[in-house]
Amino acid sequence: MRTTAAAVSSAAFFLVAPGTFAGLGPWLITGWEIPESSPPVRVVLGAVFVVAGLIPPAHAFVEFVRAGGTPMPVAPTQRLVVSGFNRFVRNPMYLGLLVAILGQALLFDSLWLVLYAAVGWVVTASFVRWYEEPTLVRTYDEQYEEYRRHVPAWTPRLTPWHPD
Repeated sequence: MRTTAAAVSSAAFFLVAPGTFAGLGPWLITGWEIPESSPPVRVVLGAVFVVAGLIPPAHAFVEFVRAGGTPMPVAPTQRLVVSGFNRFVRNPMYLGLLVAILGQALLFDSLWLVLYAAVGWVVTASFVRWYEEPTLVRTYDEQYEEYRRHVPAWTPRLTPWHPD
């Protein structure tokens, strides 16, 4: 896939999938209204988590474009992407979006968003376990198996993994 097509496709996909999960869903639940009674520290901490949570998915999308593909299952890369945040955790996009949602839970003082994040993680982890990982094993075989042995799915490593 050409870099321009990969970039445009990835940008559109980013708006639709992560944008819906971490943007539209929380907005529908909270209306993105910060309660007047929220302590400033909660607002600041929530905003920090939102911003910090959006960095890994945005960076991962860039890494997929650099690898000549997209994060979409219908237009994957030709090579396994094990750069950037993927050196620390296998699912940086999903994990980052969950952090952003939990940041919004703090920001908007919403236990419903905590429940939404928990349900979102169960759905995402199930998708990863039963669709994404078997597909990656079929596509990249031993390369993915080695990556999976060294990089945890959900708890980031303290040091980056460097493939041989």
